[in-house]
Amino acid sequence: MARVDVIMPQMGESIAEGTLSRWLKKVGDEVKRDEPIFEISTDKVDAEIPAPSAGVLAEILVTEGQTVPVQTVVARPETEKGAATGATTAPAPAAGTEDGNSRAKAPAAAGGPPPKTESTAPAAAGSHPSAATTTAKAAAPNSLEERLRARSSPLVRKMAAEHGIEIAALQGSGIAGRVTKRDLLGYLETGGARPGAGQRFAPSMHAPGGGEQHGPVPEPWAGDVVEPMSVMRQRIGEHMVASRRTSAHVTSFMEIDFTRVARLRAKHRARFEAENGQKLTYMPFIIKSVVEGLKAYPIMNSSVARNSVIYRKRYNIGVAVALDWGLIVPVIKQADELSLVGLTKALNDLAARARSKKLDPREVQEGTFTITNPGVFGSLMGTPIISQPQVAILGIGTIEKRPKVVAGADGEDTIAIRTCSFFSISFDHRIIDGAVADQFLAHVKRGIESFPEQGF
Repeated sequence: MARVDVIMPQMGESIAEGTLSRWLKKVGDEVKRDEPIFEISTDKVDAEIPAPSAGVLAEILVTEGQTVPVQTVVARPETEKGAATGATTAPAPAAGTEDGNSRAKAPAAAGGPPPKTESTAPAAAGSHPSAATTTAKAAAPNSLEERLRARSSPLVRKMAAEHGIEIAALQGSGIAGRVTKRDLLGYLETGGARPGAGQRFAPSMHAPGGGEQHGPVPEPWAGDVVEPMSVMRQRIGEHMVASRRTSAHVTSFMEIDFTRVARLRAKHRARFEAENGQKLTYMPFIIKSVVEGLKAYPIMNSSVARNSVIYRKRYNIGVAVALDWGLIVPVIKQADELSLVGLTKALNDLAARARSKKLDPREVQEGTFTITNPGVFGSLMGTPIISQPQVAILGIGTIEKRPKVVAGADGEDTIAIRTCSFFSISFDHRIIDGAVADQFLAHVKRGIESFPEQGF
């Protein structure tokens, strides 16, 4: 009999830690090879982690809700096959990536105390780095230590950029020297940098995901139920607050007539689904039109890098998927190269794996434009928040039949039943003017309302 180490996998090159959110097996349970045994949450994705070998779960070393560094041993199944220890459950990294060249190696001692994390480690008095002592010990270029420091949370990176601070120059108190929000705030408070005009950062008061809460912290009343936020909910909160702080949000709306697309879909749906085994929705039509709009107005497919604009030449479309426990945005890479069939397959596959926690973190990264569809729940319209570092997001309202005034064959106005939806485009007014955003949305509108039948 031998025991095999099951470790916290590194689910993506920039991820330094993960939270073990739920055990699917308990000590004494039999496990099969590749059978999910626990769930993790990272700042990229929730996922089920499979057993590296068959056997009996002999030890559980990390409890639910605990955040630990990647490569930490979380459990040990006992197997008769004598599999070598150190088995990893992480997906194999692509050749040439940083994951393939260097992996974090910070396993916790078996049965030892849980490692301190940014969310649980109390700050010692006077532990904030001062202006004179913040320079970290020199690390080898592109070393794991240097990369972990530079890859702090999005909020920390945003704050550091606004204050002109190089994260790698700070000595952090997080895992492997990772700079936390507390470290950065302490540095600012000691005069390490001075906020620009109108900028003011204060420590958060138990606010979710690093968002600042002003005023008194609410206290539970008798009979109230208090539940801790999930890691995913904390990250969503952090990203939304950071996005509002980063981009000058403006939203425009247009009503779009889906009658032609609805008729094409009804005409070809049975054959399409029989040939491809995929449910045909309105979304592939929308993505096709959006990609054409992005090609016509490249600023909508860009990112802001301080005083420069990066025009993306890839069309990676993120489509928000609502989950019972939060929201995730899988990305269809190079959507411009896919047909309606390809888009449909990609959409359905990503959505299904998102709901079953089978997504790889790389499948929620590198989006250049995002579409969110609250209309599936009956919402008429909304003002979605931009997904950083993108500069725009499209919101789709419910697609329904409405009475509309249309011109008849004789030129006279008449009332007709049309299938319509309200679209909203939230855009970053720092680099996108309202006229450009409206022209883009009008281009999408024309594409949908005159969608070619040969698209099938």
